[in-house]
Formats: sequence, C-alpha cells, structure tokens
Amino acid sequence: MANKSMGEIISALRKEKGMTQKDIADKLGVTDKAVSKWERDVAFPDTATIPKLAEILGVSVEDLMQAKAAPSAAPKGVDRIVKLVLKAVPLAMGVTVVVTSVLGELDMQSGFTMLGLGLACIGAYLLQQKD
Repeated sequence: MANKSMGEIISALRKEKGMTQKDIADKLGVTDKAVSKWERDVAFPDTATIPKLAEILGVSVEDLMQAKAAPSAAPKGVDRIVKLVLKAVPLAMGVTVVVTSVLGELDMQSGFTMLGLGLACIGAYLLQQKD
C-alpha cells in the first residue's frame, strides 16, 4: 500500500473485497458520491469515519492512513498561465508608465506603484523558476 494515495488505497481494497461504492456508503451512512470523491482524492473521509472504513476494508487504521500525499488538485496548464501572467504584467506596467508619461498624465506615486508591481511579478517569476 506504500506510495499510494488514500483514494487509491480505498479503491483497491474495496475492489479486492468485491464491494461497490454504494456498499461502502451504505455501511458508513454516507452517499456513494462521497465514496467516489474519496477514491478520486477530491475529498477525504471524516476523521470519525476512518476507523469504521478501515474495519469494513479489513485493514488497520494505520495501514489506511499510510498514504502518500494526494496529487495537486491544480488543473493542468495553470503553471503555464501563471508564468505567462508573471511575464506579461511587468511588460504591461512598463508600457503603461511610458505611455502615460509621454502623455503627461503620470503622477510619481502611480508610476512607482506600477513599476513596483512589475518588479514584484518579475521576482515571483524568477523565484518560481528556481523550483
């Protein structure tokens, strides 16, 4: 059971027992949709439910709890979008400062604020690249 998420462990043990999600749900007094969410690592059983779930699945609570961390729930492509935004904001702030300055509409505080936001985004982008 090592290196599996709790949902993978629940699913595997349930299938080994020849049980359906509805069977587990009925014994625990929850919905089969709740069991489905557990198995997909979208949600986790309530702490009060875990001992009964372990008993139903025929394992100890310790065995059930020795799961690896669930995979990140962030949708695919989010990292790419974040990187794009962190690169685009500094450019937009720079262009805004230049254009408003040329038009004579830029006050010093707004200029420093926009440039500060741009620099903060550049810093966040560079920190993200280190990981």
